[in-house]
Amino acid sequence: MALIMIRSVATIRSGFFKLKRSSSGIRAFSSLLTSPPSKAVVYERHGPPDAVTRLIEMEGVEVKEKDVCVKMLAAPINPSDLNRIEGVYPVRPPLPAVGGYEGVGEVLSVGSAVKHLSPGDWVIPSPPSSGMWQTYTVKEEGVWHKISKDSPVEYAATITVNPLTSLRMLQDFVTLNSGDCIVQNGATSIVGQCIIQLARLRGIHSINIIRDRAGSDEAKEMLKRLGADEVFTESQLEVKNIKDLLTNLPEPALGFNCVGGNSASLVLKFLRHGGTMVTYGGMSKKPITVSTSSFIFKDLSLRGFWLQKLMNPDKVNESRNMIDHLLCLAREGKLKYEMELVSFDDFQSALDKSLGKLGSQPKQVLKF
Repeated sequence: MALIMIRSVATIRSGFFKLKRSSSGIRAFSSLLTSPPSKAVVYERHGPPDAVTRLIEMEGVEVKEKDVCVKMLAAPINPSDLNRIEGVYPVRPPLPAVGGYEGVGEVLSVGSAVKHLSPGDWVIPSPPSSGMWQTYTVKEEGVWHKISKDSPVEYAATITVNPLTSLRMLQDFVTLNSGDCIVQNGATSIVGQCIIQLARLRGIHSINIIRDRAGSDEAKEMLKRLGADEVFTESQLEVKNIKDLLTNLPEPALGFNCVGGNSASLVLKFLRHGGTMVTYGGMSKKPITVSTSSFIFKDLSLRGFWLQKLMNPDKVNESRNMIDHLLCLAREGKLKYEMELVSFDDFQSALDKSLGKLGSQPKQVLKF
């Protein structure tokens, strides 16, 4: 089987290695340590995720002296995961590959040169790393970030992409103070939900735009419960002067766009003079159109955000500190978003939901 030796499976195969006991638990001489067989979602070519992925059994791999063997606990299906499988994402692992880019697991064994992790620790890949859709994975110690075991497993599995994106975008582009306002489309996405809550914690108001669809009233109520000040469907904003709807809110200094097309234009209409719109996605696959007057008379700025650019080695510690902060908020119940835990064996069902085959669905999180 060509995929057997993909280097991201791992735990202990009993009887084939020597052990030494340390104060932190059992450590293994990695030259003799391998991992047991693992279930994994793999793809050998790019294409439609439901056509090119399959769930297979893989043989164990060697756990070298600097490696950590992790038993995966949970991993989400993100849109960027699907884009990688389709072959349209700018950064992709070489083929054949195991899917998944973030998740949480428990350390099962460590190589002899590993210094800061021990069996039983909970870890997440930070920066995110490919190959998370498998029951066991082996990667070097530097890939893993130890987190509190009190963290809810579904939040630990999903914290490194969407919530971190929300936090960085609120901090990296415009200096916002309590009483300021932001506007965003795609507000029901996990990034959108996190932006609402993180802004509210800082006393920042939010104006939120959602699609016209069945269940939009329920979506509005959900976002209001999270702390949204205003929620509008796109059709509600088909008015001559959009800012007449603001009532007691200030004009937003910062806007977020993950949709494109007309929805992006609505974000721009809300922005104050000198405001900034940050684009981090393009779900409609339509371009952003900006009027000449928006640049000349409103002096608007258009920026882009890609989390991958902030995953350089020199920014790892900064990102990990932010992740710890976000997980603390999740443990305290101050950061919430909708997810559905699904057994790894039901991957195909979770994939169908993630592809939109069954209508709007919560974020799918695979539980191992």
